[in-house]
Amino acid sequence: MVRALIGSILVGVMCPLVGAYTVTRNLAFIGDALAHAVLPGIVFGYIVGVNPAIAAVPTGVAVAVLVRTLSRRAGLSSDTSIGILFATMFALGLVMLATASTIRVNIEDLLLGQILAITPTGIYVSLGITVMVILGLFAFHHWLLFTSFDPLGAQVNSTRASVADHAFLVMLALVVVIGIQAAGIVLVMAMLVTPAATAYLLARRFVSIMMTGAALGTAAAVTGLYVSYYFNVSAGPAMTLVASGIFVLVVLFRPRATPA
Repeated sequence: MVRALIGSILVGVMCPLVGAYTVTRNLAFIGDALAHAVLPGIVFGYIVGVNPAIAAVPTGVAVAVLVRTLSRRAGLSSDTSIGILFATMFALGLVMLATASTIRVNIEDLLLGQILAITPTGIYVSLGITVMVILGLFAFHHWLLFTSFDPLGAQVNSTRASVADHAFLVMLALVVVIGIQAAGIVLVMAMLVTPAATAYLLARRFVSIMMTGAALGTAAAVTGLYVSYYFNVSAGPAMTLVASGIFVLVVLFRPRATPA
């Protein structure tokens, strides 16, 4: 339970921090796509006896880089590239899972999350990823803001903008790997987007949005963990429902903006 609590806090903090950029860029579904796309890495980890979180990291990073590469080489939109890679990688993961006779993995745990089963190695991997992502956010924050709010202006300096976009996708993939352990493949998008979207309704400055989202995400993750523990339900759905409940309350009771 202590490991699960640490893992939930890491998910609650990191998902909204990166989710704030995701919401700003209107890329809400990319988190869901990356979560499905890392399934082959997770299954491969089970097959070779490596912690799934470790095995999923290179897969997520590779898919994130491929999204940009495929978009540029084939002249496709990011949404189209994401859709192609999402479907292909998820199908590959399902085939690997069905044909691997040496592992016995409950597909429901992969889809919905099983935070109470997190291992010490999983915690160390999550902590390492958290440190990497936080350092990346500090390093690329200025350019991430620039490319998020002024994409046309960012094209003037296309090299730095491209580096920032690649860095963002890599950090997003890393955070998705953390989120899968708690919320599962299907619901990781909720922890990535919902607290960040709620924070957009409460704060005005972008850094304040990130901090507010991290606080709301932590509250939702920890509360969902205890709901999961005491009511014997999956942790992922419980966290998602708590985060969605907070969003609904904020929408209903926050002061309405008066028109100018």
